Amino acid sequence: MTAADVLLVEYPSDAIVVLRLNRPQVRNALNLEVRTRLADEVTRHAADGKIRCLIITGSDKAFAAGADIGEMAEAGPVEVMARNVQKYWRTIMDCPKPVIAAIEGFALGGGLELALCADIIVAGEGARLGLPEVKLGILAGGGGTQKLARLVGGKRAMLLLLTGRMFGAAEALSMGLVSEMAATGQALARAIEIAGEIAAMPPIAVMQIKEIVNAGLNAPLETALMLERKAFQLQFATSDQKEGMRAFLEKRKPTFEGK
Repeated sequence: MTAADVLLVEYPSDAIVVLRLNRPQVRNALNLEVRTRLADEVTRHAADGKIRCLIITGSDKAFAAGADIGEMAEAGPVEVMARNVQKYWRTIMDCPKPVIAAIEGFALGGGLELALCADIIVAGEGARLGLPEVKLGILAGGGGTQKLARLVGGKRAMLLLLTGRMFGAAEALSMGLVSEMAATGQALARAIEIAGEIAAMPPIAVMQIKEIVNAGLNAPLETALMLERKAFQLQFATSDQKEGMRAFLEKRKPTFEGK
């Protein structure tokens, strides 16, 4: 890796990978190269049996201040359709392993949409979030309008989307947009702590929890409960279930191997 890389890959432990956006000169604006590299690294680490949790972060000043406007300012609709940048976000959403976004500074437009692909969002207290696309004559097209409305409700989402205004981490936490707020400068450290907790859990159960929660949110309750029931039953075919329950009965710490 060199300082010129638009994405830095770091390993705070054998089980955790940090994918760090690295375009500081443009506040980590999301160009096609960044999107492609990020999707490729998520795919690679999703297939790595040693990795149990992924973290996406930026710098202390910006998680990602939005899409790279220079790439799209003069584009026509067919060109935009052909680029289909949304497919890169789908790769992150479909990652079978937990993904945590650690936000400091600005997470705007496509940057916030990227964070919303994660399962858990930790935001530093000084973070500034928003979907300001309306101010550019467009709208949030990477999942922003739909995810925001589902997370915070239609009326609150309308206010934020139609004005394009920024809001802070405390407000984001209060409306359920982020999972946790950390002290300014500590979002990544806290994300690594959470990732460590997750990495110590049984990997099959963790993957099943992620899958059924995401699937169940868009299914009728009875269907979601059926998915939960089947996933619960499946755990009894795993060695980790036997290890976890035996360790509990023997009053010792379990060792989960993902089997």
